[in-house]
Amino acid sequence: MNVHTSRRRWLPGAGSAIAAVAALHVTAAAQDRLKLMPGYDQFTRMSAQTAGAVKLGSIAAEWNDDGSSFEYAFDGKRYRFDVASKQTTVAGDAPQATIRVGRGQLQGQRGRGSAPGQPARGRQFDSAESPDGKYKALYRERNVWLSGPDGAVPTAITTDGGEANRVKYGTATWVYGEELNQRTAMWWSPDGHKLAYYRFDEKQVPDYFLQMNQTQVYDTLDTEAYPKPGKPNPVVDLFVYDLAAKKSTRIDVRDGKPFDNDVVGHYVYGVTWSEDGSQILLNRTNRKQNVLEFAGCSPETGKCRAIVHEEWPTGWIENSPERRFLEDGTRFIWASERNGWKNFYLYDLTGKLIAPLTTSTAYEADGIVFVDEAKNLLYYTARDGDNYLKTQLHRVGLDGKGDTRLTDPSLNHTINMSPDGRYFVDVAQAHDVPPASRLFDSDGHPVAELAKSDLSKFDQLGLKKVEMFTYTAADGRTTLHGLIHFPSTFDPSRKYPALVSVYGGPGSASNTANERFTVPNATTEYGFLVLYLDSRAVPGLGKRTLDSLYLKLGQTEIDDMAEGVKALWSRPYFDRNRVGIYGTSYGGYSAAIGILRRPDVFAAASASSPPTDWRNYDTIYTERYMSIPDENKAGYDAGAAMTYADKLNGRLLLYYGTADNNVHPSNSLQLIKALQQAGKSIDVQVGPDQGHSGVNQQRMMEFFIENLVINADAQEGRQRTLDRPSVNGRHGKQ
Repeated sequence: MNVHTSRRRWLPGAGSAIAAVAALHVTAAAQDRLKLMPGYDQFTRMSAQTAGAVKLGSIAAEWNDDGSSFEYAFDGKRYRFDVASKQTTVAGDAPQATIRVGRGQLQGQRGRGSAPGQPARGRQFDSAESPDGKYKALYRERNVWLSGPDGAVPTAITTDGGEANRVKYGTATWVYGEELNQRTAMWWSPDGHKLAYYRFDEKQVPDYFLQMNQTQVYDTLDTEAYPKPGKPNPVVDLFVYDLAAKKSTRIDVRDGKPFDNDVVGHYVYGVTWSEDGSQILLNRTNRKQNVLEFAGCSPETGKCRAIVHEEWPTGWIENSPERRFLEDGTRFIWASERNGWKNFYLYDLTGKLIAPLTTSTAYEADGIVFVDEAKNLLYYTARDGDNYLKTQLHRVGLDGKGDTRLTDPSLNHTINMSPDGRYFVDVAQAHDVPPASRLFDSDGHPVAELAKSDLSKFDQLGLKKVEMFTYTAADGRTTLHGLIHFPSTFDPSRKYPALVSVYGGPGSASNTANERFTVPNATTEYGFLVLYLDSRAVPGLGKRTLDSLYLKLGQTEIDDMAEGVKALWSRPYFDRNRVGIYGTSYGGYSAAIGILRRPDVFAAASASSPPTDWRNYDTIYTERYMSIPDENKAGYDAGAAMTYADKLNGRLLLYYGTADNNVHPSNSLQLIKALQQAGKSIDVQVGPDQGHSGVNQQRMMEFFIENLVINADAQEGRQRTLDRPSVNGRHGKQ
C-alpha cells in the first residue's frame, strides 16, 4: 500500500493536521443527530479556537544559494536573517497557508492522491522531454512514440503494444505506480541520445472489474490488470532506444534467467541513468522482496551486474533504500539494515564498499542531511535521543571515523543545513515541549535564537498537554510508547471513554506516538480521551523487531496496541469498558480486526476502506509482509477479519467507497456477508462513486457517542435502578 505505509504512504502523524481537523468539523454541516448529542456544543465552541491556540516556534528556513542568509515565515510576517551580522529584518507579510486534508487522511489513510501536474494515482507521466529539448517521448495506444518538442507528427518506436495482446510500452502496470512509487516509465540519457523505456506483458494477470458512476443513469466499468497474492504478476522488461542507430536494445534485467518468483528481477524499478550516461541504474528484487540488488546495466550490450546485494531471509528488504551520490557521480551513500539496524555505507559504482559510515547496533540511522565533500563529512540524523522517537543530528567522516552527536538528546530535532554546510537551523521540541528554532554552527554551537512558541492562548483555553506513557509489547520485552490527548474540561474524578486513532502498517509512523508538540485532538472536546499507540510495526526499533510482523499482519500489531490500552486500565479516570478504535485503509483494517480479535479491549470500531483479507490486496505490498498464500495459509487465515466474524461483541461501523480501485469494495462486502451469516448487527456507510476514502467524520462521532456514551449511560442507569433497594417490592434485586 502503500496501503499501508505508503498508499497510502500519506501519513500525517498524531496531531499533525489538528488545525485542519478542527476546521473541517466546524465548517461541515453537522450530521442531523450529532447536534443534539452530548459534547457537540463544547466541541463546536472549542474547535473554533484550538486551531490557533499555539503560535508555534517552528520555522522553515529558505537559504539563499551561498548560505549567507535565509528567509522564513513566523507569526504572519516574513523575515530575513543575515548570518554575518546576526540581524533579522522584516521582509514582508507571510502568505496565507493553504491546508488540504482529505477525510481518509485525517485517520492516517495511505492514500496518495494525484497532485496538480502529477499523474493519477498508480499511473505514470505519458511524456518525457529530452534534456536538450529537441525531442519528446510519448506514450500512446500502449506504445512509445518519438516526436519533436511540440508533440507533432510522432514516429512509433514500438508497434506491438496493444489491448489484444495485453502488452504495453512506455508506461507501467498499476501496482508499480501504487507500491513502488514508479511515476515515470521513459527515461532519457543525460546527452539525449538514448531513451530507456518499460515493457509490461500482462497476459497472465487477472483483471479486476470495478463498477463506476453508479449514481448516474448508466454506469461504466473500470478494468484493471490487478495481480492479487499468489496470482501471476506482469512480466517486466526494459529497453533502450538509440536515436542515431534507430534501434532498441533489450536490457537483461534477470541476467538471462526466466521470469519466475525466485529470480532477482521479478520486480524492476527505480530506473535512472548514471551521471555520465554510461549505464542504467535500477533496483531489482525477487517476488518475496527479501533479496534486493542495486544494479548497473550497459545500454549497448544490455548486460547487468549487481553493484550492491542485500538479503534478509527472516523478513523483507526495504525496497527503496536511501541513496545519495557524491559530486563525482560514481561514489554514493547507501542505507542498509544488513546488521539489523539502519546504517549508512559508502560505495562506488564498481560495487566496492569504500567504508561503513555508521555502524550502530543500538539505534537506527534516520536520514542523510548534508554531505560536505570539501571536509569529507556526512551530516545525518539518528534515533538516539533519550527515546527512539527523538531524532538527533550527527556528523561523521566519509571514512566512518569521528561520529559525533551535535544536538540535545532530550528533544526531537528537525534540521535544515545551509548550502555551504557552515550552519544549520534546528527546530527542537518534544510531545510536551513546544518547538523553538535556533541557528547553530556546524559544530553544534548556538549562534542565534530565531523563534519561540507562545502558549498564552493554549493556557487561557485550559488546554492540556499531551501525555506520553510507556508499556510493554505483547512479546513481554519490547518497550513501546503511547500518547493520551485530554479534553480541556478533563476531571480526573470522572471516568472517560477513549478512542484509539490508528493506522498500524509495517514501518509506518502514522498515528503513533511521536515527539512533536501538538494541541490536543479536537475530538477530545466531545468528552473522550484520544490515544495514539505504538506497536512493533513502528520504525526505530530495528529490523529484527519488525520481523515480528512477518507473515503475521493483523496479529502482532493489534496485540501490541491492545497492551497499550490495557496499560491504562488501572487509571481511575479511564473507562476500560468504553474504548473505541478508528482508522482508514490499513487503519480501517486495524480497527476492524481489532474489535473482532480483541473484544476484551475494544467496544466499538469505525473501519473505513479496510483490506479485510490480504488475499484481496495486491501482490507487491501484501507478499512483501505475508509471502505467497500457498506458503503462509495460516498467516492469511489469522489475518483475515472474516475469520473472527462470530466473535463480534461490540459495535462496528464499516465504510467503503464503491469506486475504490485500491482496496476494492469486495473487501467490505466479504466482511458484511460473514457478519450477516454469523447473525451480527453492524452499521454500514457507503460512499457512492467514492474512491479510497474515509467515513464522514461527524457520522463517525455520532456512532461513537451513541455507543460509548448514550447507550453506555443508559445501561449504567438501568443497572443503578436494578441495584437500588426495593421499595414495596417494585425495584431492586430480591
